[in-house]
Amino acid sequence: MVVELHETFRIVDADGTHLAYVHFCDDPKRRASTNRLSRDEARRIAGTMAAAPDMRAELSDHDKSF
Repeated sequence: MVVELHETFRIVDADGTHLAYVHFCDDPKRRASTNRLSRDEARRIAGTMAAAPDMRAELSDHDKSF
């Protein structure tokens, strides 16, 4: 699950454990000086990270079918 906080996306597993934080900045000038991602970039990365366990399980099931 992905939870949006102030300039951060938090990735949480099914048990409620916080797995990762992906930080972003909405202000382009500040983003350049802080080296942070845009909101869209951070959302895509957080979504991919949150989906990783599902993808891993799907690949494992796929490998078993061969």
